[in-house]
Amino acid sequence: MTRILSESSVGIVTPQRAHFTEALYLESGEVLDGFELVYETYGVLRADGSNAVLICHALSGNHHAAGIYCEDDAKPGWWDALIGPGKPIDTNRFFVVCANNIGGCDGSTGPSSICATTGEPWGSLFPQVAVGDWVETQKRLGEHLQIRHWAAVVGGSLGGMQALDWSIRYPSWVSHCVVIAAAPDLTAQNIAFNEIARQAIMSDPDWLGGDYLKAQTSPDKGMALARMVGHLTYMSADKMSDRFGRELRQGSLDPSDEEAPVFQVESYLRYQGSQFVSRFDANTYLLMTRALDRYDASAHTNGDMSAAMRNACADFLVISFSSDWRFAPTRSQELVNALLAAEKRVTYSDIESDAGHDAFLLNEPEYIALFDAWMQRVAT
Repeated sequence: MTRILSESSVGIVTPQRAHFTEALYLESGEVLDGFELVYETYGVLRADGSNAVLICHALSGNHHAAGIYCEDDAKPGWWDALIGPGKPIDTNRFFVVCANNIGGCDGSTGPSSICATTGEPWGSLFPQVAVGDWVETQKRLGEHLQIRHWAAVVGGSLGGMQALDWSIRYPSWVSHCVVIAAAPDLTAQNIAFNEIARQAIMSDPDWLGGDYLKAQTSPDKGMALARMVGHLTYMSADKMSDRFGRELRQGSLDPSDEEAPVFQVESYLRYQGSQFVSRFDANTYLLMTRALDRYDASAHTNGDMSAAMRNACADFLVISFSSDWRFAPTRSQELVNALLAAEKRVTYSDIESDAGHDAFLLNEPEYIALFDAWMQRVAT
């Protein structure tokens, strides 16, 4: 069935690929002799380059932030609700760039890429990457696109950490910084959830030390369980109760199938796990969660966040969501207090929502209205 494109869609888009031959020195101390980034762009770059906006993706995201790939594509990009003509990130005004991070599994150099030295997938040999490494590669992509400055760098969750790091690492590049449902570092509880997910993957018999691709297999059960754990933390308790309650799944009391899910919420989580397995790489999941765990915006200022923000030049928009317990509003408020102490210009809002952490991906009216008003200011 042919999809009817709305006037607010960026329409049919095509991923692009950039190859970089200059060595990339990673924060881990290891070196990539070269790398590739897959990315998408929407809108038109002005001659002076003043309208470029960088979108940083979250853990399971990629370069496909908006639009569709063909007319019968049923699933638009992961942030299609916010990117497009007339939307908060208005492609009539902005030139929008979104790249799949290195270490990813959607075309950029990562564990499932072929290593030039061995002629086989990198697998377990791919080096650990960090948020700062992603920022460095995004900077090189900007330069490749003849961009020397971002009107705004925007991200949610792990993407928000990248946006924050941009404002610290390359302050002269960033006029506006949008940090949504994120934090300057992770709590012990967050790190613990990520470790449970990693252990689920590594406990799968098909993990094979991370070299499962060579054996033409995949730790699917471990990956599905990791996604179930993660997805559970992205939803709020109220949202889950409202959506599922204690509703039984049809046919769930069949005594002949002891492994069949009994409750609708069980069926939902198993579906999410199976869908994730079909599109994501296990090594990438480990790399991404470890980068998330290890990020600390104030690591170079002995834990003083206001000192870490001292050289930032950007205006900041910080948004949290009331029901987000994975990145609680108190963590956003910590960041806001540090920005104010550093005498930075900051707008903050805690949006009332029952959608939990996933709210940053959704078309929540108050969120959209605030974001739209702020981005209109960026555009002028």
